[in-house]
Amino acid sequence: MKKSEVPQDKSSLDKVQVKELCYAVDDQGKYTTELSSGWEPKSIVQHETLKLLQERIEQSKLDVKDGLVSPIVYFMELHRMDWSTLGAYMNRWVWRIKRHAKPSVFKKLNQRTLQRYADIFDINVEELKNYKGD
Repeated sequence: MKKSEVPQDKSSLDKVQVKELCYAVDDQGKYTTELSSGWEPKSIVQHETLKLLQERIEQSKLDVKDGLVSPIVYFMELHRMDWSTLGAYMNRWVWRIKRHAKPSVFKKLNQRTLQRYADIFDINVEELKNYKGD
């Protein structure tokens, strides 16, 4: 795209006055960079993605409250992680991490494992163990 065509639409980043660096072609046909304040299609996708993430967080909160999953699921969603990411941080197989999402298994986790989860989620062990979806 030409330098003069770089989108300058309203963005969700307008409030913090952040500009995105884009590549464009100048009048001489050479690649150069140009700052963009936003692009409406991208802003729409970002907004919908954030909305979906918030819905997942709220659902995991309800699932913890109803006793369907352990607090690990809520904190994983809150920190925008998936099973593979959490497994990598814990240095454990994903199937083991998923097992820990069961309330009955979670209650039996040892202090060391709970501490590892708490460190990853940047909370203390008591917050992790006592989270009830409130």
